[in-house]
Amino acid sequence: MSSPLQVTARLRVPVTDTDHVRGPLDAPVTLVQYGDFQCPYCGAAYPNLTEVLRQRRDTVRLVYRHFPITNLHPYAERAAEVAEAAAHRDRFWEMHDWLYEHQDQLDPVHLSLGMAQVGIPPDEIDAEVDRHVHADRVRHDFTGGIRSGVNGTPTLFVGDDRHDGPLDLATLLATVDAATT
Repeated sequence: MSSPLQVTARLRVPVTDTDHVRGPLDAPVTLVQYGDFQCPYCGAAYPNLTEVLRQRRDTVRLVYRHFPITNLHPYAERAAEVAEAAAHRDRFWEMHDWLYEHQDQLDPVHLSLGMAQVGIPPDEIDAEVDRHVHADRVRHDFTGGIRSGVNGTPTLFVGDDRHDGPLDLATLLATVDAATT
């Protein structure tokens, strides 16, 4: 009797120097997250991923890629473009954190307040987002996610393999520890 073949999705777009990376560039474990700033499940995973980075600061790097699910989350794409505009001002991670910490405030008015809190000019950013200056980057991430088998958020890859388990802190720490052995 043979066992069924289990197919694990693989990361098809390698990490490059254009990715948003938090943690040591030469970390032995790379986590690639495809996320949506308005997704409540991504919001729930955010503090766990932050804590993994804190507890395994020399072991893990986190790569964030955009995967806005616009049919469910009407503000997700705009939030992603705002994050990219912030990235051009070396403020990606500050904006990333603000977006996840204020998921219930992603409408344009509150988002402008958030930009000001992060220290980026809301009027400039709004103009860039209205012209979709950063839409290609968001689309590139999204397309790479589709190629890698992403069909929902958050999707996490550990190295090149999709992590299909829970995203609670204990599981993530165990997964990272297993990847370093």
